[in-house]
Formats: sequence, C-alpha cells, structure tokens
Amino acid sequence: MAYDIENFENDVIQQSFKTPVLVDFWADWCGPCQVLGPVLERIATENEDSWKLVKVDTEKFGQEAQTYNVTGIPNVKLFVDGKVIDEFTGALPEESVRRWLDGALPSEQRHQVKEAADLLAVNKVEEAQALLESVLSEDSANDEARVLLAQTKLYSDPKAAADLVGPIEPGSDVYELAESTTVYSTLFGYLEDESTLPEGETKVEYLNAIQDLRKQDFEAALEGFIEILRRDRYYNDDSARKACIAVFKSLGESHEITLAYRSRFSGALHS
Repeated sequence: MAYDIENFENDVIQQSFKTPVLVDFWADWCGPCQVLGPVLERIATENEDSWKLVKVDTEKFGQEAQTYNVTGIPNVKLFVDGKVIDEFTGALPEESVRRWLDGALPSEQRHQVKEAADLLAVNKVEEAQALLESVLSEDSANDEARVLLAQTKLYSDPKAAADLVGPIEPGSDVYELAESTTVYSTLFGYLEDESTLPEGETKVEYLNAIQDLRKQDFEAALEGFIEILRRDRYYNDDSARKACIAVFKSLGESHEITLAYRSRFSGALHS
C-alpha cells in the first residue's frame, strides 16, 4: 500500500471530509522518522476502513509543513473535515501511538459526550445525564463521560460523584478535574458529619466556606478558604489550600473567578 501523496489539497484536505486522515510529516534524513514510519504503517493496515495514513515528505511539501507549523519531525497530525484536530511530535512507542489514536479519532461516543457538555452548559442536566449514561454503558472506560456525569451529581450526591471518578488514573486528560471532584466530595462529607474535623479556631469558618461551595457561591467559598490559609494554614491537613486548587481546576484556569483569586491565593500561601 502506498502512503506518499501527490497533491496535499486533494489527498489530505478533501479526503479528510470523507474519512479521517493521519498525516506523517517526515524526511528521508530523519532517523526518528524511520522508526515511527513502520509503526504508523502497521497500525494503518489494521484500520484502513476507519482512517487513512498519508506520508508528507517535508522536503517536497515545505510550504504545507510551514503552513501547519511543523517545526520538528516526525510530526503526526490528524485531519478531520479539513482541520487538524490533534497531533504529536516525535517517535512514540507503538502502544503510545495506539493510545493516542484511541483518544483522538472521532467516534459516535465522542459526539455524544460533546453534546452532553453542550447540554450542561445550558443547564439541561437530565438530558445530559441520559446521554452520558448511554456512553458509559457502551464504554465504561470513557473518562470524559465519567467526569461529566460526576459533575451532574456532585451537589446532589457527592459520594456517587466520587465513586464515578474513582477509576480515573493519573495521565488521563481529565485527571485534574476528577481530583477536584473527589476533593469536593470529601469537603461536602464534613457537612454531614463535622465530628470528623479537628477542633480549631477556624473550624466554623471552614465549615461556612464549605457551605458556600455547596451552594456554588465560589467567590464566597474562596474568600473563606483563603482567609483560613492566612490564619491557620495547616488546619485539617492543609485542606483549605487543596480546596482552593480544586475550585480553580473545576472552574478552569481561564475562568474569571480563577483569574481574580489566583494571586490572592498565592499571596496567602506566602504571607
């Protein structure tokens, strides 16, 4: 099977509207390219009905390499509907390439997860839950579906949310969000049984901050946790610091609340 192309526009861009195209940007003089190439070809032979592999010699297609910001080779880009949706650089081991492909290639389940996220964005929780549960019934290892479903349950059933994200391991793209879900669940558990908390002068303030978090008043919660950091940094095993980080990860690093409180949080840590 030949993988080299003659026309980038036809063989990559236009073809990607019909089926995903995996592009291996390479050159004959590149040692790592010679290592990765056979790996890609072997996997492509197994999956020729699902996606197409093409090899783009950067010596022949220098303009295309420049257009798609190929600064190091081998560089592998996945094109779908005329656009790059994922990529990696370097000669990865075969197992890593297969794992990357599993996460990068479009699928019906991926579409359903995206649809569920869109539903959650407009507060259509029950519809999102139904979609996510359907995805997990087909693919119980879908971490993104797990963490999104956990988010829908976090404030009503924190333990169920924590159980959902329990199987998500370090290295997963959503591991940090899973961690924040676990922290939230632990914090909300203190509201059910505050006797598990150590006594201290900030205990009441700590519980108030958790209560604000449970009400999704993130600014009030962060105000409370940051004040505890200033007054009693290591109360309950440094829990106020962990709570702030969980809030930032849950909201996202670009969220306006995260941006507003990050510097105050850092200041409290080093005061």
